Amino acid sequence: MIDLQTEAIGVRERRALRPPEEPAENRIDEIIDKYGGERRWLINILFEIQSEYRYLPKMALEHVSQRMGIPLIDIFGIATFYKAFTLQPRGRHTVTVCLGTACHVRGSTGVLEELQRELGVPPGQTTPDQEFSLETVNCLGCCAQGPMVVVDEEYHGQMTPARVKALLAAASKKV
Repeated sequence: MIDLQTEAIGVRERRALRPPEEPAENRIDEIIDKYGGERRWLINILFEIQSEYRYLPKMALEHVSQRMGIPLIDIFGIATFYKAFTLQPRGRHTVTVCLGTACHVRGSTGVLEELQRELGVPPGQTTPDQEFSLETVNCLGCCAQGPMVVVDEEYHGQMTPARVKALLAAASKKV
């Protein structure tokens, strides 16, 4: 299914992605086996599962618990303690806006407001088509180039609300 959205800069194609597929137990077993099923590698195992599915599905965590003999509450404790993990499906692209002091005084709130308007979601959420996840951070350490926005680990300095549409359009074109 393709949903075309017309914008001031032209037409941006927004593909309606299927929700991330249910994890296959055999794929999770392959990841666990890669680390010898050892508890000390649990964080690495969770990272690989998240990399595969763009989040940590409950079913996957339950399977890891059963397979490795680790109480599910311990696995959830790790998955919710570290900000790098998410229990909610993430978009194909992650957009992160710095709200640190230097970026703030240079207009990052206006950039964030424009991103929210364009994507239709607040920070911490994913667009319904699973294309974009919007996040905020307190500092990216690039204060001299603020306001700073990171899209899929690519840094974009001196961002303005007027450049948001082009930024999202470019991200949509990437695989």
